[in-house]
Amino acid sequence: MSTEQQTTQAEDYAEVYRRSVRDPERFWLEAARAVDWTREPTVALDAAMAPLYRWFPDGELNTSYNALDRHVEAGHGERTALVYDSALLGVQKRYSYARLRDEVALFAGALAARGVGRGDRVLVYLPMIPQAAVAMLACARLGAVHSVVFGGFAPKELAARIDDSRPRVVVTTTGGLEPKRRIEYIPAIEEALRLARHEPGTVVVHERPGFETTVEQARERAGHGEQPAVEWLGWDAAVEGAEPAAPVPVAATDPLYVLYTSGTTGAPKGVVRDNGGHAVAMTWSMRHIYDVGPGEVMWTASDVGWVVGHSYIVYGPLLAGATTVLYEGKPVGTPDAGAFWRRVEDHGVKVLFTAPTALRAIRRADPEGELVRRHDIGSLQALFVAGERLDPETYGWASQVLGVPVVDHWWQTETGWAICANPFGIERLPLKPGSPSVPVPGYRVEVLDPLGQPVATGEEGNIALRLPLPPGTLTTLWGADRRFVDSYLAAFPGYYATGDSGHIDEDGYVYVMGRTDDVINVSGHRLSTGAMEQVLASHPAVAECAVIGVADPLKGQRPAGYVVLKSGVEAPEEQLRDELVALVRRQIGAVADFKDVAVVEGLPKTRSGKILRKTMRQIADGEDYTVPSTIEDSTVLEALEGVLRPPRAR
Repeated sequence: MSTEQQTTQAEDYAEVYRRSVRDPERFWLEAARAVDWTREPTVALDAAMAPLYRWFPDGELNTSYNALDRHVEAGHGERTALVYDSALLGVQKRYSYARLRDEVALFAGALAARGVGRGDRVLVYLPMIPQAAVAMLACARLGAVHSVVFGGFAPKELAARIDDSRPRVVVTTTGGLEPKRRIEYIPAIEEALRLARHEPGTVVVHERPGFETTVEQARERAGHGEQPAVEWLGWDAAVEGAEPAAPVPVAATDPLYVLYTSGTTGAPKGVVRDNGGHAVAMTWSMRHIYDVGPGEVMWTASDVGWVVGHSYIVYGPLLAGATTVLYEGKPVGTPDAGAFWRRVEDHGVKVLFTAPTALRAIRRADPEGELVRRHDIGSLQALFVAGERLDPETYGWASQVLGVPVVDHWWQTETGWAICANPFGIERLPLKPGSPSVPVPGYRVEVLDPLGQPVATGEEGNIALRLPLPPGTLTTLWGADRRFVDSYLAAFPGYYATGDSGHIDEDGYVYVMGRTDDVINVSGHRLSTGAMEQVLASHPAVAECAVIGVADPLKGQRPAGYVVLKSGVEAPEEQLRDELVALVRRQIGAVADFKDVAVVEGLPKTRSGKILRKTMRQIADGEDYTVPSTIEDSTVLEALEGVLRPPRAR
């Protein structure tokens, strides 16, 4: 069934949800009819390798075809597929479905000429430019697996992802833009290739003007043996003479992409998303959660390097035949705090999706919403928010100044789409500040105690999802089935452990209160405190350390480090702080926003040696706390109380 033929049944949320959990086989086979298959599935779920489940095991399709070709073949080739809006360049470009299909097919041909085929990996290191979407869709067209790495990551992190995914080709650009600076990408790639054990065959570079390092310079250094012997190729040169590639049918269970997320050990985890389940889930969610259909405009103000950008900048809107906006800019400062509302007016945005961090930044710069009133935002019907918890104050402000529903919803890199949301395409339920509303059909959300037993209504505990997870969620970790089970499925057998704590109220609304592990959320970016601790511990003056995420009114959380010096070290404290901050920035990247570090006499620990990070975090956030009975020395904690408030960011 084409996207144009989809209709939403006149059912209420409760009935749709009941159908999804009582008969998931029938529910998801019906949903799969909204996708075009080269071999239509007859089976929804394969549980033969449980707890490793597979969706639509006998189905075959191509995701790129579903996102582009089928709309063109249905007569909608001139409909706008993608709007590129760069506030940093003052440029707006519109790509029709036909034009985007042609550019994707041509770049897919260029990748094929470099040896990329079904199952091969391609690492994409691009900012918010159209070539990012083109590269992702071109990989999908060939049945290849893309791994997009956010441009804010340092070469060491990039090298780790190269070694894990082992790409045949790396796709990048000469650089990215920030309001006050330009970021050179080629030197980062060169350094990552020096650090990595795996050697890709080719680096394809989209050349943007105004950057110092060129493809020719990188090619010359490689030719002189200063770099690994990879082929450096400009984007234009790569596509010149290439033959447009046709969509390659793949198994529904074949991987579409690998997206790395931070693990508590510091080693990145490659979340694997399949083709079939992903296409079904994205298509279903566009209509039933966001109420966005063919020809309507959805703008997700995120980055293609994060899961939100994968799901709702690139794939979701295009699978639905809608128009997506790819925005290169900031919520404030490009040029002012009216940037979002200007884009809503310019592009007729129906649904805007952003992070609470962006709303807090806008509110700080425009507390009365004066810049909102300067723009006609009459097209906007809803603002969806995710990435971290939407605090009631920001929710109230946005609701008041925009005059549209502000919908918090909750999901993770691993799930790929919403676990809990207000399903606007089914039934608009009452909104409750502080809650992402109710479980999305297909997800069975429960709150468990530490022993895995359900807790009472309203009682806080571990939020877990009963297996199997619905289509579109992670199927495993790249090359690491055992790590997948150990990381997510072992804590509560029969469940996926979200790593979040919270409760469910008497109306079935879910409240997500915070993380239960040591991954923190900085401006919607999940980062490992363990990775930061490894960096701090590498400094020759540091004996031990802890990094915690403390509450931040703008970013949701920010990392704060506490270090204990080695005996006899008398380094000037200010100099040491500067060195530690620079070390984290160099090895983790600016995305960590690491600025706060304090030298302390000791760290509070249990008798088994576990640092009491949760207690430290509670003190730093000004919360009530109980000294754990397992503490080794309570005087250490008492001594820390005066310094646990993070130092003022310099």
